[in-house]
Amino acid sequence: MSKLFSPYQIGPVTYRNRFVRSATQDWLCDENGVSSEKQLELYKNLAAGGVGLIITGHAYVSHPLGRAALRQNGICDEKQVEGYKRMVETVHQHGAKIFLQLNHAGRQTLPELIEGNMPVAPSDRFDEKGNQLARALTLDEIERIKEAFEAAALRAKRVGFDGVQVHVAHGYLLAQFLSPFTNQRQDEYGGQMEQRTALPAEIAYRVKAAVGRQFPVYAKLNTTDGITSPVQLSLEEAVYAAQMLEAHGVDAIETSGGTARESRLVMAKPAILKPEQEAYFAPAARQIRAAVKIPLLLVGGLRSVAVMESLVEEGTADMVSLCRPFVREPALVNSLAAGQAKATCVSCNACFNPEGLRCSYSGPAL
Repeated sequence: MSKLFSPYQIGPVTYRNRFVRSATQDWLCDENGVSSEKQLELYKNLAAGGVGLIITGHAYVSHPLGRAALRQNGICDEKQVEGYKRMVETVHQHGAKIFLQLNHAGRQTLPELIEGNMPVAPSDRFDEKGNQLARALTLDEIERIKEAFEAAALRAKRVGFDGVQVHVAHGYLLAQFLSPFTNQRQDEYGGQMEQRTALPAEIAYRVKAAVGRQFPVYAKLNTTDGITSPVQLSLEEAVYAAQMLEAHGVDAIETSGGTARESRLVMAKPAILKPEQEAYFAPAARQIRAAVKIPLLLVGGLRSVAVMESLVEEGTADMVSLCRPFVREPALVNSLAAGQAKATCVSCNACFNPEGLRCSYSGPAL
């Protein structure tokens, strides 16, 4: 049997296969960040469809400044906990594991989403007209953010999640600290890569220390900002960040790239129709693979069984993560196990709809 469809174990958790539903914002909770019936149905279908590990859409760890979107899940209030209990129970009933992704928006939000406040970031940010878009976090605020991630992870453990994933990608706060494009601080959290990596590494350490060795903590890590500026995260710096996350207790890393604001099409490339277009973060993953010993999850344009099998066989990835294909085909893993050669997703990106995550493509199969 293909390794893709065989059980795989990382630490204390055994997955029924190597397929991961990568974290995907679905806009299906209520305005208070509480899970809804529609969201419960989404996760039920994914679990019943055969996926081994589901990583939830990003949940903000602090209110209001951590929120990135309308109808985004939260994990900063006890009122948000009850809905997750049903989600976890449902996913487990259908044989899958489920992690909660923990996140803080940083500058990638709007005042109207955070009760009229100015977004926060590693450094002050201004537009081309000189209007301030975000203000630099104080050291006291940074300490409270560490506490918020720790508290969120403990809530997730208490609810029954199988683990958590700390979001250090896609231009959100922890990725902002990594990148010289967004981090121009002159203190212990800015400057050289050692300082820019400090906050993600400290949060990883605190979260892992809080939840214990038997509760997995993964990280989603940017390998590139994907922007046009000559000042941005380099692959060498991303490799260093991966090493620091490993040293501070992270159990596995999911490699990704791009930012939700400046380079969305880098993180979700359109028109992935041929095998040679797939796995666009694989070259970066290979560099990280050579530098760390912990397992790697790879996301980015994976569509065909042949490509995914080769990545696992060669050791580039230990698990394969998909996002858009599961929007179109929640039962994709079962279909692939039954002989379907590839996902039918055409990577049109129309599924990213604030009215609710769904596939709206009605054109011919490609």
